[in-house]
Amino acid sequence: MAYQWFKSFHIIGFTVWFAGLFYLVRLFIYHVEANEKPEPARSILKEQYQIMEKRLYSIITTPGMLVTIAMAIGIISTEPGIIHQTWLHVKLGLVLLLIGYHHYCKILMKKLAVDECKWSSQQLRGLNELPTLFLVAIVLLAIFKNNLPTDITGYLIVGLVVLMAATIQLYARKRRLDAEKLAANSTPELSA
Repeated sequence: MAYQWFKSFHIIGFTVWFAGLFYLVRLFIYHVEANEKPEPARSILKEQYQIMEKRLYSIITTPGMLVTIAMAIGIISTEPGIIHQTWLHVKLGLVLLLIGYHHYCKILMKKLAVDECKWSSQQLRGLNELPTLFLVAIVLLAIFKNNLPTDITGYLIVGLVVLMAATIQLYARKRRLDAEKLAANSTPELSA
């Protein structure tokens, strides 16, 4: 019975953790884009994003990570035989990389707070897609375990990367064209 409880709260924990990571980097994007706004909007927005980022990281994202890790330890303690399975080694490796991503977000958050972040909003959009790849790989490993079809999984992940990159590029193009259109419409016509 303990296994089901640990597993249930493990799923809840990683859902919260991923939701926090997805939204946190989205806030970073808005934070960087606030630099394009005129004052006083720029300062107001940046201050608000900084508050939101800190709360999201401290109150939602980090506790989600800790619950996920604690429940994983509980799962392994109730089913110690799984620690010898290859799929779990790969999954744990991906989770360690995800923990690194989590902590890198804290570094970015601190840099944004003092205007030292060198990432553009487009680069942050790419960074924001990284947890999606982790999520897909980790969930597939947890479901398929040692029977994961690696060729199909590889194609799926490559396809996701291409799709995400194309979406980011198309969105950047749309924003650029919209800005050009807005600039053209706001330019007063010279009368002859």
